Amino acid sequence: MARSKKRLSFNINDSLTDRGYLPTEQTNILSSGIDQLSTNQLVNLFSEEDKKPQIAVKGASFEISEAIDKIIPRISKGGKIFYIGAGTSGRLGVLDAAECPPTFCTPPELVQGVIAGGYDALFSSAERIEDDLNAGQIDLQTRGFSKKDSLIGIMAGGTTPYVHGALSFGKEISALTIAISCVPKDVVFIPCDVDIRLVTGPELLAGSTRLKAATATKMALNIISTSVMIRLGKVYGNRMIDLSISNTKLLDRSLRILKELVQLERADAFQLLERCDGSVKLSLLVHTSKLSVEECRNLLKLNANNLRQTLAALGLPQLN
Repeated sequence: MARSKKRLSFNINDSLTDRGYLPTEQTNILSSGIDQLSTNQLVNLFSEEDKKPQIAVKGASFEISEAIDKIIPRISKGGKIFYIGAGTSGRLGVLDAAECPPTFCTPPELVQGVIAGGYDALFSSAERIEDDLNAGQIDLQTRGFSKKDSLIGIMAGGTTPYVHGALSFGKEISALTIAISCVPKDVVFIPCDVDIRLVTGPELLAGSTRLKAATATKMALNIISTSVMIRLGKVYGNRMIDLSISNTKLLDRSLRILKELVQLERADAFQLLERCDGSVKLSLLVHTSKLSVEECRNLLKLNANNLRQTLAALGLPQLN
């Protein structure tokens, strides 16, 4: 029986786009013989190359800071954060968004990750959808994206139509638009308000942006989301006082925070947490102020849910 030929799901016009000019697609001279290296040589080469994402993030510190400072007032007025991307970039956004509720007790809709191809694309390839210029806008509209919100478009090479379309839509409706890519500004133009470029150079495996580019992007997303939450009062000192107690590890962390900051023993701390519906922040204020749970809850609301600000308003000393 004759074997049927596998046909490409593209046409001849699709072959006219040459992305070889993108640094993320070029070959890295350091890895030209990577398939001939010993295992130890491979590990050492990757370890050296993985120092570059940190340098790239540091080089974009001004733009990252600008993004954070522009996101905060929008959230304070009821806006949300949307990450959008395709493939690895989309998965990184979904991952960062998924970490916010347990870490900072945020509602799941506050920080959302949108990936080309939807839920199934988290586990299997759906990269063909990234070529659809209109799909990103449609996905955002389906989620109720509005001018109050902040959009972070993620694309290593800076050319993904799915993300470009989403960013253009965001600008049209006056939402805050932020782009994160790993190519210089003079190589690719991206329509956005804040343009974060994490220039990591060619990958050791040519074109595999799940390596350095993804590492730099993950670092930038960590900084952005964590810094926004710190500015929103979800952190006191370096403790996550708005964490969601969803397992025994987080219960233990909550109890230790209460012991470290207000010297409560674990049994007493547990009882206080129960009275305060599992809120570490509320527990800290109740114990320190000696006021009722309801009074403390109202005081926090009056002070933007910021514990430091609430303690100052009450004339109480800050916690150690």
